Amino acid sequence: MNAPPAYGRIARSFHWLVALLLLLQVPLAFYMVEQPLGPDKLGNYATHKSIGLLIFSVTALRLAWRLTQPAPPLPAATPRWQRFGARVTQAALYALMFLMPLTGLLRSQAANFPVSVFGLFTVPTLVGVNDGLSKGMAAAHEAQATILLALISAHALAALHHHFIRRDGVLRSMLPLAGRGAP
Repeated sequence: MNAPPAYGRIARSFHWLVALLLLLQVPLAFYMVEQPLGPDKLGNYATHKSIGLLIFSVTALRLAWRLTQPAPPLPAATPRWQRFGARVTQAALYALMFLMPLTGLLRSQAANFPVSVFGLFTVPTLVGVNDGLSKGMAAAHEAQATILLALISAHALAALHHHFIRRDGVLRSMLPLAGRGAP
């Protein structure tokens, strides 16, 4: 079976950078919420917020690149329902990588916690202090996290399905060394 064309270096770099940031972000989130209140917990929250805004920024760049550089097609034998599922999952992942940093930012600002990006600058305040908004954004952020984890799991399982069951090269097309030389 012919392997699909590989994603270019830039698309793969964006994908794996976001994956790496999420691999840092998710365990940090679980860890920090269980910490006792103190300087370490506050520092971890600050790092979590900074990584979230970095994910937002990299995702924006990734989406801009994707809009100008379409993804390689899925293999012709991929069933229609799987194509549809891939598109829906990808759109939802992009949406959540934008929404989660925004709900986290709004939650913090509504609770009167300024948001600094790695101590380099403070994000301009978008909302005033509002306890109801802060609680609503906290609930939204948690719900989005649950959905994000489910979608990441589905995405990873689909990649493994393509690799081990369908053996169609889809996973290899996104691996870091795939299609060397492509932009």
